[in-house]
Amino acid sequence: MKTRVLLPSAILLSSVFFSGCASPALVRVKPWERATLADYTMRSDRDPLHTAMAEHIFFSRETATGGRAIGGSGCGCN
Repeated sequence: MKTRVLLPSAILLSSVFFSGCASPALVRVKPWERATLADYTMRSDRDPLHTAMAEHIFFSRETATGGRAIGGSGCGCN
């Protein structure tokens, strides 16, 4: 009894989910919206101090790579 109800509901739920993800309207950006996305405030690196601090923390903790554009190892002694 449980599988008779569970299987069709799972199929229905997955088909609704995947049909919503396959919509081409979700990936198209209108020409007048591109200016908004290209705005300076939408950039992730708009604050140079924040970017420098985040890179310093990442590269001093990441031991698999060396420093960024400077000599030294990944131990934080750049």
